[in-house]
Amino acid sequence: MNQDRGADRTLHAERLYVPWWGWPLPLLAAVLLAAEVHMGYPGVRAWLPYVVLVPLMIAWLVSMSRTKVEVTETELRVGKAHLPLRFAGEAEVIGRDRKRKALGPELDPAAFVVHRGWVGPVVRVHLTDPDDPTPYWVFSTRKPEAVAALLRKR
Repeated sequence: MNQDRGADRTLHAERLYVPWWGWPLPLLAAVLLAAEVHMGYPGVRAWLPYVVLVPLMIAWLVSMSRTKVEVTETELRVGKAHLPLRFAGEAEVIGRDRKRKALGPELDPAAFVVHRGWVGPVVRVHLTDPDDPTPYWVFSTRKPEAVAALLRKR
């Protein structure tokens, strides 16, 4: 872990938040599931499913929005994982048209993947560390060209 993290200048930072249009359907599903549990019974079964399921869905959506992608002078950070840039090899932008194939039949099971379906493109970064069993990282980003350019420039 990098001890000089405070002195490490951030070159790119973004949060992969769930957009507004991604909230109504899961919240509706939570309300419908609560209504199914309720089914017209009085007492605790009338209100408890709503009090439990709707906040759980909100918490899940908020947790899905906490994923960060950062490139600093020395590290690539995706979510809680970090990769020293000295081990970052070729950076490749994979557009929406090729994403399904890259995350499906072409995906190495040992790869590190952070995919958010509401974010179109992904970046694939091959690792050069001989001791790391992970062949590459694939992660979603809203600015793939900028991230790839920063990784190539280091």
